[in-house]
Amino acid sequence: MTGRALLDRYEASLRGLARKSRLRSLSGRAGLDFASNDYLGLAGSKRMADAVAAALAKGTPVGATGSRLLRGNGPEHEALEEKAAKFFGAERALFFGGGYVANFAVLTTLPQKGDLVVLDELIHASAHEGARAGRTEVVEAKHNDADAVDDAIKNWRASGGAGRAWIVAESLYSMDGDRPPLDDLMAVADRHEAFLFVDEAHATGVYGPGGRGLAHHLEGRDNVVVLHTCGKALGASGAIVTAPAILCDYLINRCRPFVYATAPSPLMAVASATALDIVADEPERRERLAKIVALAGAKAEALGFKPSGSQILPIVIGDNARAMALAEALQARGFDVRGIRPPTVPEGTARLRISLTLNVGEDDVAALFAALSEECSR
Repeated sequence: MTGRALLDRYEASLRGLARKSRLRSLSGRAGLDFASNDYLGLAGSKRMADAVAAALAKGTPVGATGSRLLRGNGPEHEALEEKAAKFFGAERALFFGGGYVANFAVLTTLPQKGDLVVLDELIHASAHEGARAGRTEVVEAKHNDADAVDDAIKNWRASGGAGRAWIVAESLYSMDGDRPPLDDLMAVADRHEAFLFVDEAHATGVYGPGGRGLAHHLEGRDNVVVLHTCGKALGASGAIVTAPAILCDYLINRCRPFVYATAPSPLMAVASATALDIVADEPERRERLAKIVALAGAKAEALGFKPSGSQILPIVIGDNARAMALAEALQARGFDVRGIRPPTVPEGTARLRISLTLNVGEDDVAALFAALSEECSR
């Protein structure tokens, strides 16, 4: 087999995706922002840009130049980790290059051989990939169902499971915008002497006292590990894992994605640290976003769609082609709304994922839903 024939199976796979209206392609930014995760509008923050410019002016390098265990460990990384641990109320923090790699890193390193990982069935793909690449048994539990998690651990114990259980959940789900019963999951973890790993990606900066997230009251416990991404509401890039100091030391020594990866740019550490300061100093950003969320929820409900109560508002259409056609129609009218299809969401639940940020105002939200109403009636 030579030449183009080598590519036939890949082309056939793409054609299959196209037949199911699931073929993806890259598109640029255009129109009003109803697609990004820049919830607090910090990606374009002058204060963050000034902090990065000041760091460059004093000689901070653009690249880390190596892994953290070689020459890549800079004072900017350590300053961010110290600030983050204090901000989130944890014993220690570690900075990773992104949320996906951080989820993968934690779940391939901390759960040990003979342990059990219980995933919420709708958790992010990075958690699924990390858990299944690890050394443990993995089971999925019904979405947001603490009793199902409890049963999964009981069944595992009854079948001879002797290690530790790890319960893994998001605090705010990225495609449905809903929340798990974190206190109930914590109770399950305590009852079974298990660990709880919470991905705060979409809650960090937006919810909790001072923007500390929805798991703020759990951080600092010996059996709790939390992930905070820097590339969403914090407007930068990277991710922070908070945990007991012994677990952070274990990650430094045993976590291959940490040990063998070039460290994140020290400039992103500066930007992320500045973003934490902004979140603490400017609560009015969260207040403005809450008003936009409330307005969008009311507009969605008036059209017959269930509001999520958060800045992630799914408009579930069902059919893949119909969802994508609606997204394209809204984009043509100047609203950057993206369609989401399986496998990102379950079969039959293709949707518009409306993301609410401070990059739009209340008038923009009203205009979007007026346009959506017109397009849905066509």
